[in-house]
Order: sequence, then C-alpha cells, then structure tokens
Amino acid sequence: MIRVAVAKGYLLGKTAEIFAQLGVQFAEPITETRQLQITDTSGRYTFILVRPWDVPVFVANGAADIGVVGEDVLAEQQPNVARLLDLRFGDCQLVLAGLHPSDAVKPYSRVATKYPRLTEAYFQTKHCPVSVLKLYGSIESAPVTGLAEYIVDLTATGATLKANGLHCLDTLLESTALLIANPVRLRFLHSDIDALVARISPLL
Repeated sequence: MIRVAVAKGYLLGKTAEIFAQLGVQFAEPITETRQLQITDTSGRYTFILVRPWDVPVFVANGAADIGVVGEDVLAEQQPNVARLLDLRFGDCQLVLAGLHPSDAVKPYSRVATKYPRLTEAYFQTKHCPVSVLKLYGSIESAPVTGLAEYIVDLTATGATLKANGLHCLDTLLESTALLIANPVRLRFLHSDIDALVARISPLL
C-alpha cells in the first residue's frame, strides 16, 4: 500500500482525477468524504487528507509515503523530502502587494504574510530591512486596516487582490503542485513509486 498525503480542495480534486485515469477508484467520492483517511477499492492506495501546510510534515516524518503539495509550501518549509514530479496544475504566484501600484517599499515597513521565511529572504536580497508580521488568514485586510503597509501572499488570478484595492508590486515565486516522497520510504517502495511516476507522467 502507498499512503498519499494531500489537502482537501482543488489539489485533492485534481489529484483524484489523475489517479482515476490510472484506474484507482473509491467507494465514495473522495472529494466529498468526511473521512480523514480513505483507501481505494483495490487496497493499494490510502489517501490521508490533511491541511495544505501539513502535507510536507506527514511526508517528511514518514506518516505518508508520498504527497501532493504546492511549491510555495515546500519553499517556505524546506522539509526533508524528495521531489518526484511537477504535476503542472495549481498554478499560482507568491507576490508582494500594496495599496499603490507604483509604490517602492521603504525600509522598516511592515509586511504581513503566511510566508515569513520567503518574505525575509526576499527583502534581504533587496537590502531593505522590514518588519514581518505572520498572519494565518485575512492577509489582504492588513494594508486596508493599517496593520501593515504591504503583504506577501499567494494569488492565482489576482482577483482577491483587486477586490481589496491591492496592486501586485513584484513576484517572489511561481508555484505549481508537486509530487513529493519521504526519502526513506522512497528507497523501500522504490519500484512501486517509480512505476506510479512513470504512469502519471504521460497524463500531464
């Protein structure tokens, strides 16, 4: 059995579509299940449904053999996992945004984000010291309420930024969904995981 960690939502839906093309079926729609773990009808795959930020934690610590996660999460966490395949869906960008389209970030400005590591690294390359505020939600509200002058957040279309009067000032990272593996489990399940990757690749 191969244990697959993936977050509910868009990534789960697209991952389930790929596995369905491989003939993997479940007794109930995987995108609608209330179970935290669900095994396919053949007993070969168990999907573990977790929060997006927890996928690399499950994989890195061996609770899952493989996982599907965005490049943005991997870049922020830098977990000890093996990258197997770019799945070419879930396209989005990690961007710096503010209230004014031609704004230049002033030193010691406040920047709200869920990505403190990437944000700090970005401003270090700009030689611009800033105060990074870590938020877990409502990132776009930070400039509007005066909590921070800028945000660094993930966007796919820019619609949410626009709706909140924000403008993209720079792109820190391009992100897509990746298939990752636990390095130890990859060696142990080498033939099975290699065969899975070989079957998925032509579908992308």
